[in-house]
Amino acid sequence: MEGGNGDGGVYSSVPISSHYLLRPHLGYNARLFHRIDWIRTSMSDISTYMYTLGAQARAASRVMAAASTATKNAALLAMVDAIELGRAQLEVANQKDLQAGREKGLDAAMLDRLALTPARIDDMVEGLRQVAALQDPVGEVTDMRFMPSGIQVGKMRVPLGVVGIIYESRPNVTCEAASLCLKSGNATILRGGSEAIHSNQAIAGFIRQGLTAAGLPEHAVQVVETTDRAAVGLLITMPQFVDVIVPRGGKGLIERISAEARVPVIKHLDGNCHVYIDDAADLDKAVKVALNAKTQRYGTCNTMESLLVAESVAARVLPVLAAAYAPHNVELRACEKSLPLLPGAKPAAEKDWFEEYLAPVLSVKVVAGLDEAIAHINKYSSAHTESIITENFGRAQRFLREVDSSSVMVNASTRFADGFEYGLGAEIGISTDKLHARGPVGLEGLTSQKYIVIGDGHIRT
Repeated sequence: MEGGNGDGGVYSSVPISSHYLLRPHLGYNARLFHRIDWIRTSMSDISTYMYTLGAQARAASRVMAAASTATKNAALLAMVDAIELGRAQLEVANQKDLQAGREKGLDAAMLDRLALTPARIDDMVEGLRQVAALQDPVGEVTDMRFMPSGIQVGKMRVPLGVVGIIYESRPNVTCEAASLCLKSGNATILRGGSEAIHSNQAIAGFIRQGLTAAGLPEHAVQVVETTDRAAVGLLITMPQFVDVIVPRGGKGLIERISAEARVPVIKHLDGNCHVYIDDAADLDKAVKVALNAKTQRYGTCNTMESLLVAESVAARVLPVLAAAYAPHNVELRACEKSLPLLPGAKPAAEKDWFEEYLAPVLSVKVVAGLDEAIAHINKYSSAHTESIITENFGRAQRFLREVDSSSVMVNASTRFADGFEYGLGAEIGISTDKLHARGPVGLEGLTSQKYIVIGDGHIRT
């Protein structure tokens, strides 16, 4: 991909920000939209552009790793001020995206995710304040101990470095992701969906203002300014610049990133979550939890998609649950043993046990007991979140130890599998991998640890 930048020079010789600043006579919105239009029509060398972003992010990550908590918090609060002052500009940018979305025929659900209502802007501002109030994990020293040689050995928590985040539609993710990466001392490169390009660039401007006000490098947070999909392919294959990729979006996006990335990926593909009602369960608790886990929200990754019930209590609890699900219009897909107990249910197929419905649909299976429940979950689950309803302590402990998922619960709804509910304040995503983060990924998940050694002239003999 060779060529000029459309202004008579080699693209990499003049940063995009310079083209933006060369037009001070234009108003804010005109300058913003001119900048985006220029990028769309003139950026012929995506490779050079992405490598420039990567190099800038790597340099900024060194500064961010050394930044004090007070400085990072000052940047976050300065972003709050910038957004509050720039609400009108942000609303104009968002309306431009919404209008383009309508013209492209985006459905109502997509347009809703794209919209930045006054309430959502309020949430963005409050989110920044909350992240500023969170404890900073960077620099925390743990496990210091004296060794027989006389040296002290411990661990220090440090930033990952450069975090690439790829997401779709919702522009408020730009602010949320930037704030978490900033507070954890990382630089970040954000690539949002093309349908939110104007909103994302407006938010990026507020982020730069906050960084500059606090004396931090503006390249600590960079929002990719091209809608060319080649940018994603480059971002996930630049290990010299990017330390980890976090994809936030549909299964197709995450599968592509996982297959093609040459950089470690923090991800989960889907959320096929289970609730198992044990024969030692309090059935009132079981009904309450199973109803909430399925119907509190349908389109989330921590919603229950499969219900397992011990055979000895199935006849007592399944008809009650069927009646509870009926007002919510939940479609039940049942195994042979559960089908007679669930009026109106449909027979389940093998694929149902793997399915993340994200809809008012639930698969139901009667199992012999705890052993079969654990085996079923470990075979069919996406390793996101599973819960057992039981009053038997030993069975609860077995379930916690033997179920191989990122969150495992006792007598609680799977809907609690969330960074906010876990006390993380916010999350960058949820990981079903085992390295290096697992479950909701908050500030600590955006850091790593290194060993530190303290001696007093010690030498090894």
